[in-house]
Amino acid sequence: MKGSNKATVLTIADKCKNILASNWQGHLNTIKTDAHGSKGNIYTSKVKYIVKKGKPFIWVPEHDLHNVNTIIDERGSFSVASPFPGPLGKLLKSLNKFPVRVALTGDVVPLTDKKAQSVAEFVKEVMLAEEKAVKEFSYTVSGVLSFSDHFSTSRSKNLKELIDGSEKYVIYKFNLSSCMFVDGNGGTREVDFEDVEKCKASLLAPYSAKLIDGINQSEARRRGLTLFCFIYLNVNARDAYMLSLDRKGFDVLGKVFSKAPGDEESEYEWKQFRIPFKEEAWDVESFCLQLVEMEEEAIKMVSSYSGLG
Repeated sequence: MKGSNKATVLTIADKCKNILASNWQGHLNTIKTDAHGSKGNIYTSKVKYIVKKGKPFIWVPEHDLHNVNTIIDERGSFSVASPFPGPLGKLLKSLNKFPVRVALTGDVVPLTDKKAQSVAEFVKEVMLAEEKAVKEFSYTVSGVLSFSDHFSTSRSKNLKELIDGSEKYVIYKFNLSSCMFVDGNGGTREVDFEDVEKCKASLLAPYSAKLIDGINQSEARRRGLTLFCFIYLNVNARDAYMLSLDRKGFDVLGKVFSKAPGDEESEYEWKQFRIPFKEEAWDVESFCLQLVEMEEEAIKMVSSYSGLG
């Protein structure tokens, strides 16, 4: 694919910020304490959160052990993965791979009632804004999202229970002291958390789970991904899934033939490929428009190669 000379991948700080904006749940770790206040092992549970002004705000159920632990020691860590809905999650599990994720360390600080109410109101505003946006999406966007599992990929739906549910929560602000980017193979890279706080999350990020799932649940769109591998990368892929996306392009897991050395039998394996956009996609509309244009372009080019055009 011919494009501009601009970098086709994001900075690590941008990736971290987008991961935080694309998900709504993560794993919180605090230091266990006993009745005498002595510290033991690490306690972990899955919690929901939202990012406001660059800071994660975490909802912990009222009777969760985190609420006791943080009274004694506010230090904690918080891990958030890039969305891996539906078929993508099953594929990654079968390959013993993990989605890329962000690992944060810092202090878990409870909010006053007034600040907690303010954050709860912010969640309501975010939910209403996302629900309004989904209703107003164009036909092109709706076509891409139509195959996605609406509940499991909707941030607004998953945060709704925090506001309307019967369970009570304690809301915490997570004050960052360090940030680590963890790739799919477990490799880590420390990131300046000030850089993470300074950069802005993509407008695509809150909808990335819905977009990824909508594409991966559609056989036609998955065939489109295999065409992209052939046309733009000269790679013959038997199958393909969308792995992640951002304003500069997207990553694909393609099933390609791997020639084995010596007398060993050759077989197919899954490899990751990067497909850049011609122009940066700043929102959901521009992402879907470029995706559809690329599909049409790829079909025409394949038809031309085969003498059918």
